[in-house]
Amino acid sequence: MDTPFSVTHYTSKRMQDQEAVTLADVLNRDPSIRFTGQTGGVTDSFYIRGFPINEGNLSEFAFDGVYGVVPNYHVFPEYVERVEVLKGPAALLYGMSPNSGVGGVVNVVPKRAYGKDLTRFTADYGSDSQVGGHVDLSRRFGSDRQFGVRFNGLHRQGGTPLDNQTSRADVGALALDYRGEKLRATLDLIEQYQWVDAPTRPFVVASGIAVPSAADGRRNVTQSWSWWKSYDQSALLRAEYDVAHNVTVFADAGGAKTDVARLSDQTPTILDASGDTRSIPQNWAFQINRWSADTGVRTRFDTGPVTHRVALQASFYRDRLAQASNSGAAVLSNLYSPVESPAQAIATPSRVPKVSSSQLTGIALADTMSVLNERVQLTAGVRQQQVKSENFNTATGASASSYDKGAVTPLAGVVFRPVQAVSLYANYIEGLSRGDIAPASASNAGQVFAPYKTRQEEVGVKLDLETVMATLAAFRITKPSGQLYGAVYTVDSEQRNQGLELTVAGEPLKGVRVLGGVTLLDAALTHTNSAATRGNRPVGVPKWMANVGAQWDLPWLRGLTLTGGVNFTGQTYVDQANTQSVPSWTTFDFGARYTTVMYGKSTTFRAGVLNAFDRNYWSGVASYGTLSLGAPRTLFASATIDF
Repeated sequence: MDTPFSVTHYTSKRMQDQEAVTLADVLNRDPSIRFTGQTGGVTDSFYIRGFPINEGNLSEFAFDGVYGVVPNYHVFPEYVERVEVLKGPAALLYGMSPNSGVGGVVNVVPKRAYGKDLTRFTADYGSDSQVGGHVDLSRRFGSDRQFGVRFNGLHRQGGTPLDNQTSRADVGALALDYRGEKLRATLDLIEQYQWVDAPTRPFVVASGIAVPSAADGRRNVTQSWSWWKSYDQSALLRAEYDVAHNVTVFADAGGAKTDVARLSDQTPTILDASGDTRSIPQNWAFQINRWSADTGVRTRFDTGPVTHRVALQASFYRDRLAQASNSGAAVLSNLYSPVESPAQAIATPSRVPKVSSSQLTGIALADTMSVLNERVQLTAGVRQQQVKSENFNTATGASASSYDKGAVTPLAGVVFRPVQAVSLYANYIEGLSRGDIAPASASNAGQVFAPYKTRQEEVGVKLDLETVMATLAAFRITKPSGQLYGAVYTVDSEQRNQGLELTVAGEPLKGVRVLGGVTLLDAALTHTNSAATRGNRPVGVPKWMANVGAQWDLPWLRGLTLTGGVNFTGQTYVDQANTQSVPSWTTFDFGARYTTVMYGKSTTFRAGVLNAFDRNYWSGVASYGTLSLGAPRTLFASATIDF
């Protein structure tokens, strides 16, 4: 209510009741977010307010407020206390996103030790034969229980609903914390291993043909002999110290290392209306290293009737990407009747050269000023961001191109609470994307452009009626980009997304809870280098998105709750010319859970079905114009016991 932004939190209980497998399952229930990756695929990527997040090989999720720490491709909910989603650009608050995302920020908050000891075990099942076990341990020690330990471990493996696909996941997450009188510190360690046989890949549709109707979601064009492996190691150390009753200094340092090996198809192309496909299997190796550090001070003081909360922060982020691949022979198949081809012996790359590195540094200062017992709050701030990046010649290791530019991004936000239950807010904030270097084909080849500034203006109202909370937001986001205009490369292109966004959560009737909302997006390519695309809708951005979920505690059977959900996404274009599109789609989910006491232990049984009516649909279109099949009907069940 006191934040001048549209923010949604998804708690660990919500994720557990949903039986989410990865963060994609959680965020795809948000009416402003759509999952653009693949069921059974290798990454969690999204659109937030019509702009891509987490596409590519550098994670754009923050971990406890810091980039560069979270596992790179998938985040498992087992070690997550809550997920915070801030919608819209947020360069001042979090710094520039590692892959230039501007639609919003997803912040993963890790679990910490409870005040009360916890020993919890969950056994789960998912169709067709996925079986898993999750242990969650929480302990506190010391004379004042100032030392905390939280451990989460997961093992899950077996066949998925997709043809020929099996997967395995092993996760260990250790969270240590110290809560002293003046000093507080945390240490998070995560190790995560995944192995997927026949991982799905996104499709590309050949130009000049309409997008064929979606196949059965169980069909898997990826060859059965293909596979994907990923190994993540993450660490984050944080500390803060109260040097005075109103002054706190803080610092953190961490990083992550990801090794990936993959032998699979590379983006199959749909060739015709019959669904024939062509792809080239490749043997890939990736090495991704990321580092992050922050330090700063927070203080609170009064100047007359005005209360100030001031934060000064210096931040550092660096990444290094190395990759290599060898290609095999082309494989022909079909979307509706996949064809099994002989296994190919494609050599593993003999070396994995560095292809790129980047470094983001920044200094930010923000002040939240409040009066009238915080009924009126004004936040103003500014960040100086420096962006350095370099691309390398993989054969020689020499620098092929480099980039070093800076930008200043401001923030202004206001909150007015005329009564306790109502909050009116407005904000102006900017996001940053790495600027381009003019290509060799341009007359200004080699010119380096400053980081592109995405601008957001937003107004909204929040209601907190104790049993029901709601946010209604109106926003406009404009994102510039560079394109070749004639012989000159210039920053003269623009995408504008504006819309209305309503989210509702709460218990309007005793025993009945709702969570959902609707988003209307009026998106357009307002400036392009072609009259044929000017004014068109951007790739992957639907006009309407809606999610409605409900829970009902049956009054005549204590402990039993029925759940259901409806998910709708409007028509989405695959190309900028708006000649290829996927139709709107709607899916329904149903479930139930029963909480009881067995042998003195709190026990919860859960079961459900996703896409209950087994709808065939195209579920997501990424910014590259790739599209993915929606998940088929999927059954799941679990049992949780607190010892």
